[in-house]
Amino acid sequence: MNLRLQFDTNDIDWNLIVDILREVGMGYHTSEIHERAFNNSHTVVFVFDEERLVGFGRAISDGEYQAALYDIAVLPSYQGKGIGKIIIQAIVRNTPNCNFILYASPGKEKFYEKENFKRMKTGMALFVDAKKMKDKGFTE
Repeated sequence: MNLRLQFDTNDIDWNLIVDILREVGMGYHTSEIHERAFNNSHTVVFVFDEERLVGFGRAISDGEYQAALYDIAVLPSYQGKGIGKIIIQAIVRNTPNCNFILYASPGKEKFYEKENFKRMKTGMALFVDAKKMKDKGFTE
């Protein structure tokens, strides 16, 4: 592998973002919505193997003390190779002095625990499609 990190949204094929999110079983929207979401984020990370996009993630933040991680995804054929860890660490490093929250896909909690994330006892959510999120195992 010849990995390269990119910290801006220049020359990203937004259709690939949709394809990768779909392939890993995460929620996705149109390419235009993802482009706006990443462009409006505090920190973005894209990981390429040569010229192939293999993973990405983003954080929204006030830049002072709070941040939230979203859309952390790695192609299945590249999972287990430390790329998710690289994405998380790069986001945390580029968003210093912040507390981070996230919601993990059910079954992926152990990955985040390895990066020192802790389960919250007081986490709450208000989802646009509450039934869908309950059916997917995100809420009680």
